[in-house]
Amino acid sequence: MSFVNMQLAPSILKAIAECGYTTPTPIQKQAIPMAMTGRDLIASAQTGTGKTAAFILPALHLLNTQSTANGKGPRILVLTPTRELADQVTQAARKYGKHQRLRSTTILGGMPYREQLKALSQPIDLVVATPGRLNDHLERGRINLSRLELLVLDEADRMLDMGFIEDVEKIAARAPSDRQTLLFSATLDARIEKLARGILNDPEMVLIAGKEVNSDSIEQRLLVADNLVHKNSMLQHLADDKSVTKAIVFSATKRDADGIAGELRSLGHAAAALHGDMNQSARNRTIADMRKGKIKLLVATDVAARGLDVSGISHVINFDMPRFAEDYVHRIGRTGRAGSSGIAISFVSNSEIDCLKRIESYIGRSIPHHIIPGLEPVQPLRKTAEKRKMRGQGGSEGKARRFSSSQPKNYRGDSNRKTGNASAGEKGPARRKDPIVEYRSSGSGQASGRAR
Repeated sequence: MSFVNMQLAPSILKAIAECGYTTPTPIQKQAIPMAMTGRDLIASAQTGTGKTAAFILPALHLLNTQSTANGKGPRILVLTPTRELADQVTQAARKYGKHQRLRSTTILGGMPYREQLKALSQPIDLVVATPGRLNDHLERGRINLSRLELLVLDEADRMLDMGFIEDVEKIAARAPSDRQTLLFSATLDARIEKLARGILNDPEMVLIAGKEVNSDSIEQRLLVADNLVHKNSMLQHLADDKSVTKAIVFSATKRDADGIAGELRSLGHAAAALHGDMNQSARNRTIADMRKGKIKLLVATDVAARGLDVSGISHVINFDMPRFAEDYVHRIGRTGRAGSSGIAISFVSNSEIDCLKRIESYIGRSIPHHIIPGLEPVQPLRKTAEKRKMRGQGGSEGKARRFSSSQPKNYRGDSNRKTGNASAGEKGPARRKDPIVEYRSSGSGQASGRAR
């Protein structure tokens, strides 16, 4: 099946052709025809499978028909969990709708109200919004949903994780009962089913792919870390590696992201942080700098796991393992996109072993263990994590994330030992002088490849 066979409006087909697309992805092939029938739909597929176009194309097709309702409110509303994802959806709508008259706007938290109020005061076709800010406008009477024909929930599972369920339900309750609703999610669980029962009407179901990561495009590696000092040393080593041309480093908290990015900059690396406490202008500027190549290392919280579309990401580094297994798939999906290959490297300590087991169970495979010569772990991973009181959320035993440029680059695992002054009995392999990282499988002892 091609896009032409889907009977989309000629203006949309022209835009698709100009983008060089001819064959729809599996989620697009199934979801677009169903959505064009007017039925409610639940669709599940992993990140990077083309879900955005799967709902934007039928939404734009709908706008080629004349609205029968009076008013200036939107005919289509797309709700997304993050500002980055909202921006991605808006750009996709404008790209595929550039040959039709499309009046659209984005309603986001962290942005000035003035421009949003100006946009909402005029007739509009498409609104892309985060739930909190849109609900604020609804409660203040600044937006009317009486003309709404299509409601789209994008990354619904993430919206629930972020606590937006009440806002989503309030918004759905203010929309016409005869609207069409499309729910897109990377995962389907009891929470999604409960949400769907409350706001969808006899929906069709589309399930694409599974939980496995595309092993053809993303090589996954696991590096065992003894403690925080060990993690810092391994990250420092990877930052020096010339094969790491553009990378996203995921940390557990906003404070950690700021700290790691700051220390990387102090070591001479082009690094920046990205997290939810930054205003939208700063976030947009950071992402733009990453796309332009001004930033090599982006240190981010999970705000960047979904909706951040930057080409050429060579590596994803999980400084901290994600709390939710599905977030692992979204994180590493930032690399190996659009036919390119990528490498996903995860640091795991014994305090994170339960997270690792959830992830491996979720993706249906074990992540191969690797080592960096000179930075081998001293302590092996335990089968289960010990119960302990953690200070803070996630992270390496809740400690503050601090680098030090004076830390030894050939760290051998024990934070009380510095190999630069180690005795002969404690010395390990000298660290390579060149920045190339050589990985060896800890399971077989065989060299598994060299990142150049």
